[in-house]
Amino acid sequence: MGNWVVNHWFSVLFLAVWLGLNVFLFVDAFLKYETADRYYYTRKILGSTLACARASALCLNFNSMLILLPVCRSLLSFLRGTCSFCSRTLRKQLDHNLTFHKLVAYMICLHTAIHIIAHLFNFDRYSRSRQATDGSLVSILSSLSHDETKGGSWLNPIQFRNMTVEYVTFTSIAGLTGVIMTIALILMVTSATEFIRRSYFEVFWYTHHLFIFYILGLGIHGIGGIVRGQTEESINEGHPHKCAEYFEMWDDHDCRCRRPEFEGQPPESWKWILAPVILYICERILRFYRSQQKVVITKVVMHPSKVLELQMNKRGFSMEVGQYIFVNCPSISPLEWHPFTLTSAPEEDFFSIHIRAAGDWTENLIRAFEQQYSPIPRIEVDGPFGTASEDVFQYEVAVLVGAGIGVTPFASILKSIWYKFRCADHNLKTKKIYFYWICRETGAFSWFNDLLTSLEQEMEELGKVGFLNYRLFLTGWDSNIVCSGSFLMWPSDFGKEPAQMLSPIFQSGS
Repeated sequence: MGNWVVNHWFSVLFLAVWLGLNVFLFVDAFLKYETADRYYYTRKILGSTLACARASALCLNFNSMLILLPVCRSLLSFLRGTCSFCSRTLRKQLDHNLTFHKLVAYMICLHTAIHIIAHLFNFDRYSRSRQATDGSLVSILSSLSHDETKGGSWLNPIQFRNMTVEYVTFTSIAGLTGVIMTIALILMVTSATEFIRRSYFEVFWYTHHLFIFYILGLGIHGIGGIVRGQTEESINEGHPHKCAEYFEMWDDHDCRCRRPEFEGQPPESWKWILAPVILYICERILRFYRSQQKVVITKVVMHPSKVLELQMNKRGFSMEVGQYIFVNCPSISPLEWHPFTLTSAPEEDFFSIHIRAAGDWTENLIRAFEQQYSPIPRIEVDGPFGTASEDVFQYEVAVLVGAGIGVTPFASILKSIWYKFRCADHNLKTKKIYFYWICRETGAFSWFNDLLTSLEQEMEELGKVGFLNYRLFLTGWDSNIVCSGSFLMWPSDFGKEPAQMLSPIFQSGS
């Protein structure tokens, strides 16, 4: 428990502050609309659902301001790697950017549901009050004229008794943008589930760009001012708490209370989202500029288990261990960008990635590079971007655990260590590495075997046999690859059944 607090106290504090701000904004806005004299007459028609709708709207603005920041990859890489005042504790939190992005999205969904439900009640009450003919205060307020040229000042957006809620919804800016934003949000959230994201990445990718409609709709949602309050001048002429009792005498010249005047609130959502949207636009412009820089493919290697290795060069490209890039192949899809961890070391004169066939896009890419008589497909690269692996050399002991193709960041780390030992880098703090790799197919080990063998030989020559301790576990079995000698095996492991292969097949430092 103590170690957990030490490692995660900042995350807990950050989430507590975020949740606290949501609660504060909701309660503050709720009390404002529940008690303000400006909305006294509006509450007479709508009741407390007015305050619920406005409080949830404020929280929606707040979280919509935050939703784009965690996906500004260039900003996060700057904070993690080049910002000198960022401590290691803060950099760790930056690695949870997508988790926070999801939490903010869930909060947006929660307040969207509250906002919609509250407005369903509001429009039902607007409709019933417009239908009323009993001469009550509610019916008088609802019958105020919409014709501003005749000095009218309306409170109820439903102008006529035969006007339906559906008509108001689809003919008003607030209603139409609300429907569009809700549909966009539902599609984005449902397509972002893990099953769809892994099995149908293209669906996730395209539907997630509906955020453009969500942001645009949010910016103009308040135009039209459907939720209205009494003007300051009108309140000064006749305070609602006193004049509400004499609503039947508002038109009498002898009465001091005059017919109240109302006005809509100016739109405020754009003020919340303007700065993040500008920042995100700059981010996308920067990404586009980087992606247009020429990428030269220097080597293509097809490894077993359908793993494609691409070695590339790009002018001005600089990387650190464990970083990743986004790759686009215009001939396959001009809009799809997929992340891949760099497997090369910073000391090498190229950068490389390993791509395993795991979906339509990766399969099409591998198939394009397998065609011998076709030109090499053009590749666009954006990045590199940072991850937690960048700090690995800041610790004396490092534990590396990978599964399948997820071993790629450790290839970069181990290669870099090999170069650092060859160059006798005295700034290297790492004294011991424990490396564990679990893989389903025997062929996946072959492309990693040369690196482990050379690194182990280098350690032996330098007298640091115990520096690298690795255990490679196999959960599947391919006798053809084993018998071909594609990689080293311990003699005692030959002939074992797959169920017996839970013990390590590669091991060192024991």
